[in-house]
Amino acid sequence: MPDVLRAGDLALTAVATFRLSRLLSKGVVTSPLRAPFTRFKEAAGPSEVTEEARTGSGVGGAVGALATCPFCVAVWVVTTLTGAQILWPRQVRIVTGALTALAGADALQLAYSALQQKAQE
Repeated sequence: MPDVLRAGDLALTAVATFRLSRLLSKGVVTSPLRAPFTRFKEAAGPSEVTEEARTGSGVGGAVGALATCPFCVAVWVVTTLTGAQILWPRQVRIVTGALTALAGADALQLAYSALQQKAQE
């Protein structure tokens, strides 16, 4: 176990947690994983959807509520990444780095789209 939590690792984990949580809870490509527990509501921005938990009480409703909340999913993602980082620090650093790069690429795509839209006005 590392003696010190490095600021760089903390930053990578924070950005990776954000990106993976959004992907798992809002991503179009992950909607089939949520489908047994959620209902499609509407499109919600680039490659994201808004879903709601299927009605009813019990485990299915709870899973649906959890699966559609990026803040809730983030708790599980950061716990998993932190635990994995203790066991496999080099490998997790690569994964968090890749997810951070993906978040950066997403930001650049959104900025590019905004600039294109502004230029067309």
